[in-house]
Amino acid sequence: MSAPAKSVLNESKQIERAAMLIQMGARMQVLESETTLSYERLIRLYKEIAGKSPSKGQLPFSTDWFLTWQENIHSSLFLNIYEYLSKGVDADPVEVLTKAYRLYTEQVTASQLDCLLSFTRAWRLVKFVDANMLTRIKCSKCGGMFVSELYENARHFECGLCNPPARAGKSKSAGALMLH
Repeated sequence: MSAPAKSVLNESKQIERAAMLIQMGARMQVLESETTLSYERLIRLYKEIAGKSPSKGQLPFSTDWFLTWQENIHSSLFLNIYEYLSKGVDADPVEVLTKAYRLYTEQVTASQLDCLLSFTRAWRLVKFVDANMLTRIKCSKCGGMFVSELYENARHFECGLCNPPARAGKSKSAGALMLH
């Protein structure tokens, strides 16, 4: 049985997808996972678009980052947008991811906050949820849905906005969440 013939149109779509992901800040592991282009093509494309070589090293592989105070609020905002779009938009998962990430960055920027969630971390968050390593849980006070570990007690869960840690909101950096 012979390999399927290469499609110029399909390759063009893959290059377009990779270019969009690179512009959003995706790391090489994301590009390799979400396109069918060779590693060498992706490196050349990355250098052409970003004007530099891609970052080296492994992606973070811990769920802990998504559970700390500010990071959890940002992750939860993104994941809620992603979940909403994935139910209402007829698009493939990468398109939903990019649309959700754009909406996340628009909301955070409009609130004059720093975007703590990089595109690659957003991609990783979706993978963690798909692998049942993280989930969303409803806050027992405000009713919002927040990123959580699977074994969190839903009856008593309070989000970081309703029950912030003692030092939360004390940062003097311009783009940090502030509590009044």
